[in-house]
Amino acid sequence: MDEPDVSEMEKEIQRLQQQLDMLDNRLDNIDSMVTAVAERVMSQLVTLNITCPHCRKNIEIAVVGNQRPTR
Repeated sequence: MDEPDVSEMEKEIQRLQQQLDMLDNRLDNIDSMVTAVAERVMSQLVTLNITCPHCRKNIEIAVVGNQRPTR
């Protein structure tokens, strides 16, 4: 049996590490956006307009809050 070359394994590990770093950055960005939206929702009306991918109907969702979250 051929065992994987050490340099190939190192390259694969490095590639996986880069992908994990990219995923971590994306999750951080999503967290920042969700936090910003949550803070806005707690202080004022937010309306989301979404188009259903199946029936193509427009759906409007209004979210209202009246206080800021405490940390």
